[in-house]
Amino acid sequence: MTDQPDVIVVGAGLAGLVATHELVKAGRKVLIVEQENRNNLGAQAFWSLGGLFMVDTPEQRRLGIKDSKELALQDWMGSAAFDRDREDHWGKQWAQAYVEFAATEKRQYLHDLGLRITPILGWAERGGGAADGHGNSVPRFHLTWGTGPEVVRVFAEPVLEGEKAGLVTFAFRHQVDELIVENDAVVGVRGTVLEPSDLERGKASSREAFGEFELRAKAVVVTSGGIGHNFDLVRKNWPTERLGKCPETMIAGVPAHVDGRMLAISESAGGSIVNRDRMWHYTEGINNWDPIWPKHAIRIIPGPSSLWFDANGKRLAAPNFPGFNNNATLKEILATGYDYSWFILTQSIIEKEFALSGSEQNPDITNKDLKLTLKSRVAKGAPGPVEAFKDKGEDFVVADNLADLVAGMNKIARGPQLDLQVIERQIVARDREITNKFSKDLQLMAVNNARQYLGDKVARTAKPHKILDPAHGPLIAVRLNILSRKTLGGLETNLDSQVMHPDGSAFDGLYAAGEVAGFGGGGVHGYNALEGTFLGGCIFSGRAAGLALAKKLA
Repeated sequence: MTDQPDVIVVGAGLAGLVATHELVKAGRKVLIVEQENRNNLGAQAFWSLGGLFMVDTPEQRRLGIKDSKELALQDWMGSAAFDRDREDHWGKQWAQAYVEFAATEKRQYLHDLGLRITPILGWAERGGGAADGHGNSVPRFHLTWGTGPEVVRVFAEPVLEGEKAGLVTFAFRHQVDELIVENDAVVGVRGTVLEPSDLERGKASSREAFGEFELRAKAVVVTSGGIGHNFDLVRKNWPTERLGKCPETMIAGVPAHVDGRMLAISESAGGSIVNRDRMWHYTEGINNWDPIWPKHAIRIIPGPSSLWFDANGKRLAAPNFPGFNNNATLKEILATGYDYSWFILTQSIIEKEFALSGSEQNPDITNKDLKLTLKSRVAKGAPGPVEAFKDKGEDFVVADNLADLVAGMNKIARGPQLDLQVIERQIVARDREITNKFSKDLQLMAVNNARQYLGDKVARTAKPHKILDPAHGPLIAVRLNILSRKTLGGLETNLDSQVMHPDGSAFDGLYAAGEVAGFGGGGVHGYNALEGTFLGGCIFSGRAAGLALAKKLA
């Protein structure tokens, strides 16, 4: 830019692109400062599955799902369990506003940008078993046709058009070290120019200094993401009293650049951080056999049928079933004193129920290849990426009988050796319940309930069968690790995405959106996420920042 920009956006991830898109529409000049190179435009959103939480949509209605804003808000508030008068002040308001957006404008807003949704909806985070408690009462996980790269594309393209028009400038490999505050207002950023890099997207890049910079604008929007790959920060903020001892072994569900640096930088400038102890780490992590970033983890997105055992070989208590209650299950796993657990399942289950997180693990949908999608999702056999993990993944054990399976599990166990007879007794007890269409086994009840939903019956939930039935073999075991992912707390913001001071007053010139702001307000999710809400939170909060600044700077 030949003159000073109106706004500096720190971070070229999804929230930053959305904020910039809204500013460009209003004719404002934006400078995007990003510590990675241009190949990483869209940041971790690019790697996502592209799930979006939406309410009462045509896709739901076509599948016979009766949803409503009232039901969605009941689910959100029951899951969030807001209980902090001071720290949840803005989070509650963001929650109400976001559910309203998800039930009204969100789908059309994205549709107008060119984003499309697959016809089968996912039923994520099914909850803890109470109508007014945690969980989604109905399927709301709308999968983007094109996954994360498509969500990024629909915002990146108009921003890049803004670059051609001279409204947007990028400063890649610029690492912000300080916010410039003058007269109690943020007026710019200072930092380090990092040495040039041509690394591929997602690769961990150098932090060698190449120079310094100082840039000024009328306002700064921080959209730098959370702390997911900064294990030191995760451990520092870990809620031991609520979840148990922090895992010794964690694998990373996000790239190395997700380091949380801007949280401390914004706080030192005078911004308020709330709900530091709220975070969202998955229990079904597996080591990537073909990693892109250090400790690269993939999450299994499971259907409800796999049997789940703790490190001691005890089946997890109801309702800690696959895909039901992430944080409650995490707490139960860690209560054993170990930081891993096990799935035991059959080939029939893996073929229908295993999906993998990540755009790169779903090439059929990511590449919008309808023929490959039908072949991999409906035809017999597991999708290719799932089979690749079964064959090559260090966390997988495959065997034709239970004795060999347990022996293989014991070879890769990080804790106690499993007792074959104990495992067998629990599986046989469950298998006896298959004789009838009804059961006292709550997991089988949940499976039968899932199959009442057409989407699950067709594509996501295997027909109940005996685990030890050779006709459904081979047997498969998966060692499940704790996978770091999302920061649910962060910079406290009002509904315009303006950062607050600790005394509750607005911080002039400083805005924040996306994960660094707890996806809005410093904690829109409360204690639990309903899934499909992370990308949507980046979109909603980034949009709020862009609209507010476009109006203010008019």
